[in-house]
Amino acid sequence: MLPTGKSTRPPAGPADPSAATGPPRQGAVVERIAGWSIRHRLLAITGWFALVIVAVLSSALMPGDTMNSTDPGESGRADRVLSAQRSYVPIEENVLIQARTPAGERFADSAELRNATRDLVLTLRRTPGAVAEVRSPLGGDGSSADANRLVSRDGRSGLVTFQVAGPDDLLHAHYDAAVRAVDSVRARHPQVRLAQAGDHSLTLAVDQGIKGDFKSAEFVSLPLTVLILLVVFGSLIAMGIPLLLAVTTVVGTFGFLQVIAHWVPVNSATSSMVLLIGMAVGIDYSLFYLRREREERAAGRGIAEALRITARTSGRVVVVSGLTVMLCLCGLLFTGLDNFRGLTAGSVLVVGLAMVGSVTVLPALLALLGRWVDKARVPLLGRRRTTATESRVWSLVARAVVRRPLLWGGSATVVLAVLALPAFGMRLQDAATTDSLPRSVPVVDAALRMQEAFPGTPAPARVVIWAKNGGSVDGRTVNRAIDDLRGRVAAGDRALGEPISAVTVDRVVVVRVPLADFRNNGAANHALETLRDRILPATLGRVDGIDYAVAGKTAVAHDFAEQLEARTPLVFAFVLVLALVLLVVAFRSLAIPVISIALNLLSIGAAYGVLTWVFQEGHLGSLLGFRSYGGVVGWLPVFMFVILFGLSMDYHIFILSRIRERWAAGADTREAVVGGITGSAGVVTSAAVIMTAVFSVFITLTAIEYKMMGVGMAVAIVIDATIVRGVLLPAAIALLGRRCWTLPRGLRRLLPGSAPVH
Repeated sequence: MLPTGKSTRPPAGPADPSAATGPPRQGAVVERIAGWSIRHRLLAITGWFALVIVAVLSSALMPGDTMNSTDPGESGRADRVLSAQRSYVPIEENVLIQARTPAGERFADSAELRNATRDLVLTLRRTPGAVAEVRSPLGGDGSSADANRLVSRDGRSGLVTFQVAGPDDLLHAHYDAAVRAVDSVRARHPQVRLAQAGDHSLTLAVDQGIKGDFKSAEFVSLPLTVLILLVVFGSLIAMGIPLLLAVTTVVGTFGFLQVIAHWVPVNSATSSMVLLIGMAVGIDYSLFYLRREREERAAGRGIAEALRITARTSGRVVVVSGLTVMLCLCGLLFTGLDNFRGLTAGSVLVVGLAMVGSVTVLPALLALLGRWVDKARVPLLGRRRTTATESRVWSLVARAVVRRPLLWGGSATVVLAVLALPAFGMRLQDAATTDSLPRSVPVVDAALRMQEAFPGTPAPARVVIWAKNGGSVDGRTVNRAIDDLRGRVAAGDRALGEPISAVTVDRVVVVRVPLADFRNNGAANHALETLRDRILPATLGRVDGIDYAVAGKTAVAHDFAEQLEARTPLVFAFVLVLALVLLVVAFRSLAIPVISIALNLLSIGAAYGVLTWVFQEGHLGSLLGFRSYGGVVGWLPVFMFVILFGLSMDYHIFILSRIRERWAAGADTREAVVGGITGSAGVVTSAAVIMTAVFSVFITLTAIEYKMMGVGMAVAIVIDATIVRGVLLPAAIALLGRRCWTLPRGLRRLLPGSAPVH
């Protein structure tokens, strides 16, 4: 007996079960759109491909610069001031000079180190037009004032600094020339370590790492997806349909995204995430459609009738799911961060195109192919999980759960709660370059060695100073303030490091101030706050007529995290309230949305806990190939929440629609749950396997951020597709019984067409 204590069987439902999936008006709209596509199949298919071609061509027809992102907070203010200047902002690089032996000679006593330094300085100065402002620990040629500051406190290391000459369009060529110069000196002095790190080299290492990682992910994930689809369908033609929809959706999105990039910042990471999200939802929506179409044909219906019912049922599920995902993704806009604006635009666009394609070109393709969709079978690749056969395993699980829902549901809740416990100690901290990439990357090793000898030098803070009246800064007044900064370092202020330098850029002055640490840890943030709140007000703050702001890698990460932390509650509130409203409207129920949201939060919380346990606490580091830096990337939890909340709704809406359909057709709650779970098992399992496999590829990448994302997303999808789908959801529905499908009287007045109370 079910614990509700009352009969849960409603009056007999409609003869056509498809009519029971929701308000007829919603299903009829999708059915009419799909019906038009089926009747005009060639026009629908041609129109889809024409849309994709227009998207691709539109990007080529809009020349001009794309929008650049602006950093948040004070660092963003400094960035905007610099962007308003016409002059080139010099890029500074550093070369650390040390003996290769652990206890090498002091720099002042080593002829070999001094000879290598002299050779390096001469070689850099002979690089025609590529290098400027070379400063050396040997002094001479105008750099004698910096000689003492360019020798480390322990006396064993020297530092040569130089600027990569402009203008911007020649930066890469000049940087490459400087690197070749350093490499040539390194080859002539094999006993001396010459390690380069600086503004451009660190940025370049990150950019190359990201691009290389995402290329690897794309190279592995696409063939892996094809292989899984072959196993799922066992047919080349059936496999090709979801792949065709996903690929054309992604290609069309990329085309439109290039147009949008003229108004919204879009980076390479955004493009790669759009690819993965587009492949995921495109394949999911195709699986929903193909599953139902095959089921209806297996029940003896003709192709036209099967597609009509599929459009009204699975087509409506796709539309509701797509709208939910798109609107949830819009929650990222509440962060106010430029990087998330591009990601939101691309993700919403790719989901929207996948949704449109699923209710237009997909039924047209299925109508055109007819029963040929099952041809071209590939032997020895397993059975087709998208046929109408129900899963015996999930049937046994579902029946066991609905017989004892409190026991099974309570046990599963305890398991997920235990997994979520480490998340309460999560520390949000972005990974610096030296945390993100392994030390085997030369610039990472150079930056870490440089940090030991010259704290903060690899990526110093940049203090941008400008005149309040819009004119040029008085150099003499600012120089006195800069001398005060140097005096504080000489007096032993450990918040700052050496060397401090200044350069004039058009009408502003940029002062490079090394912090105690250039990374994004507590020491770096403390040094940054000391600079902003105590040191600069006591020096530059006393100069009349000027204003200033602090930027740099540490400052950008600090301001980004600060704004994200302040805005995250808005993102969570928007997504949760929106999901509640959408699901209430879709299912004409209050209990179902509350259950779905609660289960999503539980599964995401468990994924957060696993993420914290693995990466923050450093477990499985040798297996996954990372070194813990004691935190979790600051943007990942909110990103995971929005993406997973949206994607998991695919499964929940699909499963709940099947359960409600059976309940409304006359089955009691227990049988409706079992039938809905087993009937949707094939497509949900297949979609979950594909997404888990794709995100697991990220675990093999180099950057720790993407390892975190891979583990977090894969774990959440596995939990959602197994414990939540197979245990918690059926247990919750079995406990609530008929109350799942009703609305309070007040809401029934607002939502006509709601199911009556039985």
